[in-house]
Amino acid sequence: MGPQKSAEVSRITEEGDMMGGDVSGDLIMASGEKKVAIVGGGLVGALNACYLARRGVQVHVYEYRGDIRQMEHVPGRSINLALSHRGRSALARVGLEDLVIQQHGIPMYGRMIHATDGRKKVIPYGKAGQCIYSVGRRYLNETMLSEAETHPNVHLHFNHKLLHSDLKTGHMVFESNGREVQADADLILGCDGAYSAVRRQMMKAPRFNYSQTYIPHGYMELCIPPTATGQFAMEPNYLHIWPRGEFMMIALPNQDRTWTVTLFMPFAVFDRITTPDELLEFFRENYRDAIPLIGEEKLIKDFFSNRASPLVSVKCSPYHSPKALIMGDAAHAMVPFYGQGMNAGFEDCLLLDDLLTKHDMDLERVLPEYTEVRNPDAEAICDLAMYNYVEMRHLVNSRAFLMRKALDSFLHTFFPNSWTPLYSMVSFTRVRYHQAIAHKERQDKIVFGGVMTLAAALAAGVAYLAQRGDLWRSATEVVNEQARLALSRLGL
Repeated sequence: MGPQKSAEVSRITEEGDMMGGDVSGDLIMASGEKKVAIVGGGLVGALNACYLARRGVQVHVYEYRGDIRQMEHVPGRSINLALSHRGRSALARVGLEDLVIQQHGIPMYGRMIHATDGRKKVIPYGKAGQCIYSVGRRYLNETMLSEAETHPNVHLHFNHKLLHSDLKTGHMVFESNGREVQADADLILGCDGAYSAVRRQMMKAPRFNYSQTYIPHGYMELCIPPTATGQFAMEPNYLHIWPRGEFMMIALPNQDRTWTVTLFMPFAVFDRITTPDELLEFFRENYRDAIPLIGEEKLIKDFFSNRASPLVSVKCSPYHSPKALIMGDAAHAMVPFYGQGMNAGFEDCLLLDDLLTKHDMDLERVLPEYTEVRNPDAEAICDLAMYNYVEMRHLVNSRAFLMRKALDSFLHTFFPNSWTPLYSMVSFTRVRYHQAIAHKERQDKIVFGGVMTLAAALAAGVAYLAQRGDLWRSATEVVNEQARLALSRLGL
């Protein structure tokens, strides 16, 4: 790699631009005997291995854990994943989308909101038929590792913990089973998560910007088992949410008819629950309808056998060094409330793939451009994820929020090319994240201006009719006429 060109580059097909619209197609690449070291064999690392395998380079994946395909229980985070358009696009390019969707994906068409009195209501994600998919983290990781391993130029090294790396020379030192292992690469890809060892090396360099934020809320996973007849205990094609203002609970469906339930709340609230009676009283007050679904004994056992885990958001820049690049959570860890952590990480792989092709694998051009293009979008989705926690635990119960959702859906139906809800832009397109936010801000200004114009028009109309004594008879006609005028002024 480096400044040298690969021997040959051949793009078969591609639709869409580098970071917008739908991207599909296949790449067949050939290059000299170059070596890429991927530190981290999780979701982004495994997918990167699938991408790079097709370029003819020697790919070495170093994972600090053992082979998860051989484990009965996988340690670490297990929050279920919501696969949307960006992630599907990345899987499609390496031929894995259909396999994942058909064999393991469960479509979710909207949010199912659970009120404290047990009533439920649905908030669709988008237009009829639009959905995201619930997929298991372990299944997806295993699928990509197995696909990568089918390529003879991919080598998987498990139980390898990175101790030191020189990001200028590509030299690495690992610890494996008590012994020291040294390796060298033309490119090091840091795909080793929010507490990245590769990023830690980058932070030693001057002018590296870094910030992390732990929110005061933690999470704990529980489980709803299947019914006595082996069926789902709730409607399976929705993301179920119990919003309670300061905290919330969500549930995503699994292929085995269980539900992965995640309880999000401040650590102070977790700490106040110290006995089974306190736990049951808390659930009776806030999640009464979930108690028979989980079962009292199972709820008590699962809650007190687990600990609440922290949630962190990470921003940094630049993402590259002369022979290294950080991707996924290593570059932009985010809280899980927009369902975009995995999707953004997979889109990282798409961008790198595009840039390697654009610059004929010249890393001196690829790596700086990757940082330049990706950083504003990564920081934007980190911010959106933080905001969406407020929306999920509180705003979904707000009448104003629901009215705005209805208005966005209405306007999108009649003006699909100029009015797209933010959630749809994020989850059902590849519009760049920071551009989606800018578009949303423009829409907010239009709505605010429309509301103010309509309010002024209605006030004038009411005053006029009141003077004539015809208020009740003509109010509807005035409202309709002024609403039409207001919308025409906005160009709608």
